[in-house]
Amino acid sequence: MAKLDSLCRQWAPRLLSVLHIITGFLFMQHGAQKLFGLLGARPGGPPPSLSQMWFAEALGFFGGLLILVGLFTRPVAFILSGMMAVAYFQAHAPRGFWTIQNGGELAALYCFVFLYLSAAGAGPCGLDSIWRRGRT
Repeated sequence: MAKLDSLCRQWAPRLLSVLHIITGFLFMQHGAQKLFGLLGARPGGPPPSLSQMWFAEALGFFGGLLILVGLFTRPVAFILSGMMAVAYFQAHAPRGFWTIQNGGELAALYCFVFLYLSAAGAGPCGLDSIWRRGRT
């Protein structure tokens, strides 16, 4: 059991880096789809410039890109966590209590993954960590 615990402690920072990379990659696809009309664009085209939806999609794409590379991870993840909470309560919660019924599973999951990343950072493979190592 001690060996397994040691192995888990050794791999935890690396898996944190995998989490930020995969989360950023998946999240920025939503922004690219809605903001730029890529990847199976939604009907109606991109949102009107400077609307709430436009800001959300810009944050989705560029925030996802920053999370992907692990740059400014903590503040960006905190902002994205709040954005996903707003998205959940504005778009999904009015449709019902259960996330499986109101279509809010992704919004809720992203909210808490970003909240975790805002506390944990990007791990050893993020640009934040690489930049910090280079300055010391």
